[in-house]
Amino acid sequence: MPLTDERPGPTSRYFAYLPAVYQEETTPGQFAFLNGFLLAFEQMLTGVGDSKKPGLEEILEGIIDPVSGNRQLVGVSRYFDPGPNAADAARAPQEFLPWLAGWVALMLRADLDEDRQREFIANAVALYRLRGTKRGLEAMIRTYTKLAPSIDELNTPFQLSVHSTIGVDTVLDGGGPHFFRVRVRLPTLDLTQLKWMTEVTTAIIDMEKPAHTHYQLNVSTPTFQLGVTSTIGVDTLLGTQADHDALATNA
Repeated sequence: MPLTDERPGPTSRYFAYLPAVYQEETTPGQFAFLNGFLLAFEQMLTGVGDSKKPGLEEILEGIIDPVSGNRQLVGVSRYFDPGPNAADAARAPQEFLPWLAGWVALMLRADLDEDRQREFIANAVALYRLRGTKRGLEAMIRTYTKLAPSIDELNTPFQLSVHSTIGVDTVLDGGGPHFFRVRVRLPTLDLTQLKWMTEVTTAIIDMEKPAHTHYQLNVSTPTFQLGVTSTIGVDTLLGTQADHDALATNA
């Protein structure tokens, strides 16, 4: 088998450790067989500086750019950081998320996007302390919808000019026992996506609420209001009146 061919390629750092007689077989611009053979081991063991395909040493210790000194990839600690707000190089790879979720006893929904999966994992332990409470349910729904829900336990008394609309912000003679109302705003005009998001929100409420309670879920889409809701795609949507009427009919 020839020691070289005409294909150029990177030089393995391991090649420098070979006896001189083997290094003499290398011709500039050519790809030595031994060099390619050692390069495979280098990529697996110490890595070749590629943050997308790190070697074992780079997984454990990370990658630092030798020129700029900037950290391209942190060490093994990143595998334990879901990092919803961290740079890609400093957080667990996507394929590692199901294993990481198992550490916090969390079953990830396959229909959630990657950012929401990361946020659920990052907040799981803190939310467990609030499970079964109004605050915990609000936090779980906010993590999914990105908007704060309104949860009314229907125990607000009738107050003129404060709480005075029957069935909206107050009730007469108090609410039903163990009953609450949830209002959420879902930022989408697509009817199929709205239905799906409503189903997921319902599943979250059923999972987080106390078993003896029951509820009513009201879904709406945010409209443009200066000073109130004004971030397109987050807390408001642009569309025709027909779009909003269709959503109201199908929600």
